Amino acid sequence: MRTIAKLAAVALLALGLEGCASAPMDYSEMPRKTGRSVVQNEGHKPLQCVPYVREHSKVKLFGDAWTWWDKAEGKYPRGSAPQKGAVLVLHDYAGPAHGHLAVVRNLVSSREIRIDHANWLNDGSIYVNNPVLDVSADNDWSQVRVFNIKTGGWGSKVYPVRGFIGSGRDVDDEPGNGNRPDLVAALVGGAPGMRALLGEIN
Repeated sequence: MRTIAKLAAVALLALGLEGCASAPMDYSEMPRKTGRSVVQNEGHKPLQCVPYVREHSKVKLFGDAWTWWDKAEGKYPRGSAPQKGAVLVLHDYAGPAHGHLAVVRNLVSSREIRIDHANWLNDGSIYVNNPVLDVSADNDWSQVRVFNIKTGGWGSKVYPVRGFIGSGRDVDDEPGNGNRPDLVAALVGGAPGMRALLGEIN
């Protein structure tokens, strides 16, 4: 009788496991593992995103977060793709006159980065290695979702991205907009550079 009871228990366990295996969880939305994501909210005064980013990046601008993109023009390169050390600029964060800044810590994939930033949930805390997911239709980093470290899940809100300061070429350096970096280089290069430029024009 004991043997039959044991066999029945094993059979029931096997059926239960088979049921679990038939409906696997989809982890495609979960962030990849590249270090521990933490919230630091002890031992420091409540901190805003602007002074945190200024201290932890090479971009030394002042003023409200929503003004940084325009203030960076002509001073720092700006681009639409993330690079390590660049400043992520979110706009319309909580209305048109509100923005948010973060430093790109790491590139995980074409769709995921990690950022360091402060005061994300208006609590003055520092968020380290925070996952951010590109959810734009064209994979152009124009819209993102931010992982909520405290709850352990992706936030439901989609945030519009202005771009990345200190990343790629500034929009003013794109062809066809009147800015000729090759002309500047030719002038600095002297006669040989000017001859090369004139040959290109002719």
